[in-house]
Parts: sequence; C-alpha cells; structure tokens
Amino acid sequence: MRPTRFVALGDSLTAGVGDPCGDGWRGWAALLAPGLDRGPGDFTNLAQSGAQTRDVLERQLPDALALRPHLASVVVGVNDTLRRTFDIHAVTTRLDEVYAALTRQGTVLLTACLPDPGAMLGLPGSLARPLARRQRAVNTVVHALSDRYGAVHLHAAEGDWITDRAMWSADRLHPGERGHRQLALRFHALLAERGLATGRAPSPEPTAPAPSTSQSLWWLATAGTGWVARRCTDLLPQLLRLAADEIRHRARGTSARLDLRTAAAVSAALAALSVPEQADAA
Repeated sequence: MRPTRFVALGDSLTAGVGDPCGDGWRGWAALLAPGLDRGPGDFTNLAQSGAQTRDVLERQLPDALALRPHLASVVVGVNDTLRRTFDIHAVTTRLDEVYAALTRQGTVLLTACLPDPGAMLGLPGSLARPLARRQRAVNTVVHALSDRYGAVHLHAAEGDWITDRAMWSADRLHPGERGHRQLALRFHALLAERGLATGRAPSPEPTAPAPSTSQSLWWLATAGTGWVARRCTDLLPQLLRLAADEIRHRARGTSARLDLRTAAAVSAALAALSVPEQADAA
C-alpha cells in the first residue's frame, strides 16, 4: 500500500513555531505525519509564518494541488484577524476556494477552529473583545465550510488545553512542544476514527526539556516581540477605534448589537457562496 501523501497548508501554527527542532521548527503536522501509516510517510509542509488566507490561496494551494495529496490540512485565519484589512467575506471566499480545489482532487481535508488571540495575549477586555469577535466569525466560517466539504475538523478553540500554561510557548500565541503534541494527538484520534490513520499515535510527552524562564523571556524580548509587532502594527489604530466603540456600546447596554452585526456579516458571506461542485473520485 502506498504511503499517505500529507500536505500541510497554513501559517506559523502549522509551520511549527513554538516547537523548536534543531535550527528550525517542527510542529503538530510533522508530529502527526509518522502516525498516518505503519511505514514511512510522505509529508510536505507548505505553511509559512505570517500567512493569511490570501497567501494560502495564491501561494500555497498551487503547490499543494501539484502534489495531489491524499490528506491536506488547512489551518489559517488568525493572521487575518490581526490585520486592519480584515474582511470576513473575503476570508470566507478564499477558504471556500481552497477547500473546493482540494476536495475536487479527492483530498481529505483537516481543519481546526482556534482560540482568539486577544484572550491568549491577555489583552484588556475592551481590546480583546473585538479580536474575539473576529476569531469567532472565522471559526463559524470554518465550521460551516468543514461541514460543507466533509472535513475532519478539530475543535481546538475550546478545552482545558487553552488555559494550561504548560501547553503554550512564551509568546502565548503559539503552542509549545507539549501543545503541538496535543494537537497532533487529537487530530490522530479523529483520523483513526475514520480509518485514515493506521500508525502509532504521537506521544503526548515532550522529548526536549521545557525552555527555562530566562530562555523564554529572552525569546519573547527579541524574536517574539518582533513577531507580534509585525502582525499587529497596522491593526493598532483600528483596534483602538474598535475598543472605543466597544466601550460606548457597553456603557449604553447595546453590546449585543456588535455581536449581531458580526453574525449577520458571517451569514451573508456564507450565503453568497456558490453551490459546491461534486468532488472528483479519489
């Protein structure tokens, strides 16, 4: 039997940030890959740190299609929420195009909803709530499209792992090795239920010692701070306006309007999608 050809698309989470290995990163997808088959696997990681849905559609998808994978993970969207240009209609359309193109080839999709970045960063409520609302919108779209295309979907936006500090790296946005292993383990369980993973599940226990407090602080003060700054700089002026709007609505007791407005935008974006084409035979 030929090994499962697994291709990973996405951003820094799938690129493995937070799980150092040698001079680079490893991450949940690389940890999952060996457990898909009983023998050697065939794994390609196309994910890039900082990628948004546009990058996945325009840069990663063509390479993924050329590989004709049996299995493809598409985990992306957090970087979109951290941009001034965030548009749930555009995010929905791009994800739909990516999912459709892969499933037309008979590829099985892996998807995940993710925690909101504002809560993970510990931002004040008035700043965190607008980001949480954006991430909930993205997660709602991912849920809907995962059902639409029959994806293997992981509910990673909830659970004890989110509040377990041992699961996360110093920047609070990326899992550490233990967190990446948790994601790989949970994906493996879902795939095994469908008969799509026949190899051994990844171990939940890290193989490398956890970074010391001084190492974590050094990383956060150098590379980590730069990572956050590069992704949030263009958002900050808009986020301050969103926070001011949040405060005004809370003072008036009309915060529900903000949620309703977002829900309406998500519904309109999903309603605007065309009927999916029948996937080609695998």
